[in-house]
Amino acid sequence: MIKVAIVGGTGYTGVELLRLLAGHPQVEITAITSRSLAGTAVADLFPSLRGHSELVFSVPDVDTLAGADLVFFATPHGVAQAQVPELVQRGVRVIDLSADFRIKDIPTWERWYGQPHVAPALAAEAVYGLPEVHREQIASAQLVACPGCYPTAIQLGWIPLLESAAIEPSSLIANAASGASGAGRQGKTELLFAENSDNFRAYAASGHRHLPEIEQGLRNVQPEGSDPARLTFVPHLLPMVRGIHATLYARLKPGQTLESAQALFAQRYRDEPFVDVMPVESHPQTRSVRGTNMCRISLHQPQGGDTLVVLSVIDNLAKGASAQALQNMNIMFGWKETLGLESPALLP
Repeated sequence: MIKVAIVGGTGYTGVELLRLLAGHPQVEITAITSRSLAGTAVADLFPSLRGHSELVFSVPDVDTLAGADLVFFATPHGVAQAQVPELVQRGVRVIDLSADFRIKDIPTWERWYGQPHVAPALAAEAVYGLPEVHREQIASAQLVACPGCYPTAIQLGWIPLLESAAIEPSSLIANAASGASGAGRQGKTELLFAENSDNFRAYAASGHRHLPEIEQGLRNVQPEGSDPARLTFVPHLLPMVRGIHATLYARLKPGQTLESAQALFAQRYRDEPFVDVMPVESHPQTRSVRGTNMCRISLHQPQGGDTLVVLSVIDNLAKGASAQALQNMNIMFGWKETLGLESPALLP
């Protein structure tokens, strides 16, 4: 049994963390913080947790947080980098769900996130928390940077192909659509029900801040000497609450076929508990992963041409955030990787 604390527990990733941790047999939640709601009972803000949590939001206090074995940061970008250094110095293990420690190149991070980075040394030390790639490093890490939602769905859809150099890496295209919860729990006009319902739109088509994270991850799995992966990424907003559907396009190299690509995926993810490689030409649906840590993937080769289409679906709040954070926690503390994450998807 370990003690965990959550910094920034009032957003969607925070309440998803609480939901999942409440059912985890090896965890005691000792603190959850919110400066604006200090003194408010968690169950008053989130009635779904009545009977599952007696916690009260408190102001972040380093001494209190340092009493935990593990601290989750479910905060806006820029918050964790200011608070994590002291916790790490005091021996606390940290999983950060923001983007503060995902990108290794600090000038790139500062350019995309529009602020100075105050803990570049920790960014260099942090382990990127995509278990399917970095499981061994995660096990011994003190600081884990949990991947973003779009980066998780997109990287898992291309990793087997890039590791084996089966596709041309310089002209990758990702069209990905997310539910409204991906924007966080905030009051913005464009996120209102009347604005989103019966509507589908692209955004940040000229450049999205998840792009450098995705390219960094893809290039890290490429064989030495490969042309670096280059990506055109266009995100879209879906009129639903949660889920991501990524449609990925790549050109197969000569000699590669749909069948050989399927074999690569089947072999690469054979022992991965949270990646489901579906039969060729399947169409995975977002509702098939709702509330789970699962990524479902299928492959297509339209008209038998040289373009391979990969369909990848996840729950943006689960495998794209909080459930993946728990998967990382399980690895860090040597537990069964699926512990607390075995429930099937919510349907309908």
